[in-house]
Amino acid sequence: MLLAIGIVVATGASVMGMRIYLLDSVDTQLMGTRDSIGGSRITLDQIDSLTAFAALTDRYRHTSGDGDGVNGPNGSGSSAGSGLLNPGSPGSGSLVSNGIFVVVGEKGQAMPVAGFEATSDQRALAAAVTDPAALARDGEPHDIQVRDAPYRVTAARLADGTTVLMATSTDALHDVLGKAVRLDLTVGTLLLALLAVVTMFSVSRRMAPLEDMVETSTAIAEGDLTRRVPSSREATLEVEQLRVALNTMLHQVESAYRTREHSAAQLRRLVADASHELRTPLSAIRGYLQLYDKGMLTDPGERRRAWDRMNGEADRMGRLVDELLTLARLDQQPELRLRNVDLSRLVRDAAEDLRVQEPDRPISVSADGAILVRADESGLRQVLGNLVGNVRTHTPADVPVRLGLERVDGVVRLCVADQGPGLEPADAARMFDRFFRAGGGAGSGLGLAIVQGVVLAHGGEVSVRTSRGEGLAVTVTLPERAACP
Repeated sequence: MLLAIGIVVATGASVMGMRIYLLDSVDTQLMGTRDSIGGSRITLDQIDSLTAFAALTDRYRHTSGDGDGVNGPNGSGSSAGSGLLNPGSPGSGSLVSNGIFVVVGEKGQAMPVAGFEATSDQRALAAAVTDPAALARDGEPHDIQVRDAPYRVTAARLADGTTVLMATSTDALHDVLGKAVRLDLTVGTLLLALLAVVTMFSVSRRMAPLEDMVETSTAIAEGDLTRRVPSSREATLEVEQLRVALNTMLHQVESAYRTREHSAAQLRRLVADASHELRTPLSAIRGYLQLYDKGMLTDPGERRRAWDRMNGEADRMGRLVDELLTLARLDQQPELRLRNVDLSRLVRDAAEDLRVQEPDRPISVSADGAILVRADESGLRQVLGNLVGNVRTHTPADVPVRLGLERVDGVVRLCVADQGPGLEPADAARMFDRFFRAGGGAGSGLGLAIVQGVVLAHGGEVSVRTSRGEGLAVTVTLPERAACP
């Protein structure tokens, strides 16, 4: 729009400049003629004499066969006299080219010169000028219409006071200006059309990355969180920065959504597994209570066994609830009670407990000296107890077990390894999941999940090395100073 306005303004300015220049040329010619007549101090009688002399000269030249003469008062020849009266005729010696020269009387009527009556153009010019005297006093030519044709007119006074009107047609000037306007508008329109095509093409190329963003957003709204905005060679720096930022945001949104789905799935599985684990001891306790209520446990020995079983199932439920509460606290990232703990002493204590529980199991300990870490002692005791309890639960009593402790590169590594049956890779990948028991074995399936939770709360990590038939080694890596949650 601004470009179109600029082109129109430029066209108008150029046309106005051209008009001023051409009108100035016409005015210069008219004013030169006016000054020549006014400065010559010639009278109307002298003009008549000069016109008659020119007519006699033309007659002599005509009778001598030397050119065309003047025949009649119409002035239709090429003599100087007829050219003075009819300065617009071809070949005339008019001081005003392509114009009209007329002598007017006091009332503004066209007057004859040397016996020649005024032509229709001369009379029309005289009629068009309302005040010849004022025009003669004015220093600038004026625009008039003579027979609906544009003219520039001025006037001069002869020495005897007679007024002479001189007019030049500006038809050619207006034709030139019209052609210039049409040419400028045509070129401007073509230029605008070309610029519009180029702009549309450029905008369509620049908009392509934004269209990709719209398409990607639509796909994500429909549920495809894996979609990303593709890179484009036509993108500007700002669009490319927007693409990178949008892809980063989409990655974070997808990660958060996947994490939420995973957490929701874990929660559903936890509820289902907890319900299953609690249903078994509750069913057993309910069954024994029903037997007792119906008087079917008459033998004292049977009542004792029923009582022991109910106590055992109640203890099992208590342990399960305690472990669930422990995991719930770990999920909330509780504040640890940190202090300097001798981890070597905890390892030796765990080994002694295992020897007491299983005297026939070969146990080796590599934890000499004192290795201090900044940690929660009760949490580390629970980690060691769960790792050792996992060995006791899932391996035969005669399988050797090794407890190792070392400090390497600013971290402390605790390893509990056995030479039991080991795990398949698929089971090893899930061994820290809650309620997971490889092959449906014994235990609650929460021990290793608690180990991982406690270690992560201390800023450490847990790794596993196992294969079928080659035993299981669980390595806990702890920083010397635990990070405060």
